[in-house]
Amino acid sequence: MITHNDRKDDSINNELEDIFRSLFNLKDLKIGFSNYIEEEESLERIPLKNMDSYIINDEESMHFSNALCSRSYATLFKKHEFYCVSNVGKYHELYPDNPLYKQLKGKGIQSAIICAMVDNNKVLGLFEIVSPNINDLNTINANKLKDIMPFLIDSVVRRKKEADNEVELIIQEECTSIHNSVHWKFKLEAKRYLKNLIQGSTPMFQEIVFKDVYPLFGQMDIKESSLARNNAVKKDLTLQLNFIKNILLGIKKIESLPIYEHIEYRINDFLVQIEQKLLVDSERQVVIFIEKEILPLFKHLSQKSETLKETIGDFCSLIDSKSGFTYKYRKLYDDTVTMINKNMAALLDKKQVEAQQMYPHYYERFKTDGVEHNLYIGESITKDESFNEIYLYNLRLWQLQVMCEMENEFYQLKNELPVSLAVASMILAFNNPLSLRFRMDEKRFDVDGTYNARYEVIKKRVDKSYMKGTNERVTQPGKIAII
Repeated sequence: MITHNDRKDDSINNELEDIFRSLFNLKDLKIGFSNYIEEEESLERIPLKNMDSYIINDEESMHFSNALCSRSYATLFKKHEFYCVSNVGKYHELYPDNPLYKQLKGKGIQSAIICAMVDNNKVLGLFEIVSPNINDLNTINANKLKDIMPFLIDSVVRRKKEADNEVELIIQEECTSIHNSVHWKFKLEAKRYLKNLIQGSTPMFQEIVFKDVYPLFGQMDIKESSLARNNAVKKDLTLQLNFIKNILLGIKKIESLPIYEHIEYRINDFLVQIEQKLLVDSERQVVIFIEKEILPLFKHLSQKSETLKETIGDFCSLIDSKSGFTYKYRKLYDDTVTMINKNMAALLDKKQVEAQQMYPHYYERFKTDGVEHNLYIGESITKDESFNEIYLYNLRLWQLQVMCEMENEFYQLKNELPVSLAVASMILAFNNPLSLRFRMDEKRFDVDGTYNARYEVIKKRVDKSYMKGTNERVTQPGKIAII
């Protein structure tokens, strides 16, 4: 029970069963365990291969009301006492709807002791001791557990803390990870912070700054993505309104009311507005119109005629249940952007592994309407005094080669895309070194100081600029612009 490696040892359940079989002198005895998740009021299986739970059966998790009866819940969660069932079959016959007896009976259990694992007046989980024989377990031999429960509870508390730490570690690694090239400096600062904490002083986590690093920026941007998205929205709105219009024509043949002509007029007005100029508010106006006026009308009419019910049902299947909006063409656009981003980012990440072996540097990339990446290289990022400008030139060459490969990858992918889109690539070559600061409040790196901020401004806006004296954008499909 006090072993420290039980989470990784699948034989722990067998060892525990041997202990309790010896304690109760019952060779058929088995044990089970379930965690209690207070926020969800549910019991869940613990992540060990050989550890079962006999009160939630084969489910991964179950609300306590589906696993326990009111009496067992009160005994375990309110009184924090053992709950004993000496004859499951008998009580199941008396109370066939009782969920606990039903669960145990289904597992072939005839007697059981269920214990609440309590720490600081909070239930952490339920420990289950079960037997396939009647009267093997009862209120008398349950007293044998009183001496051993504190050890078991200590073990559970320790395991819960370790599990919470592992979860936090995964969150940090997957969601707020620090790049390997700069991890060493964070580690030094964390050690200093911990040392001050142990000595009793009030520790402050100092900001991490890397001075005199050279920035490299590159992006592969989807050209006219806003226009493509607007066209998708326009097609979806038109499709939806025309569908409603056709249904109204069918309705007018069954019952001709002037109000239907008024609704048809409003639909035609929407269609003209969308065709001429799609405004920011157009989508919202159409959705409100459909939600407030069309859907209540269709719900009423579908109850009057089987023919209309079938037609209106086709319309309802066209609408996305979450947004209340037709999502056909917009989904094609979103799928296209996702495919481009996924493939380009995967290639960039793969190539970045090779680049780190040439010389360590900071790397981050973002997916927007396209993929962009930041690279920072300099003496302060590496521990060793080994930086030379040759590594900067080498990284710039690597960046250009990778951007070429990304362009080739895109043109091979282009025929598979649901919507035909184009991309334009750009590299920003910035000659002056700058300082890079990790902003503790935002948990991300950013340039340090107002002088360096102009780099960020240029980086974000330069691809929108035009070549002097022309209406040509500096970034164009089929070319890599180096600025």
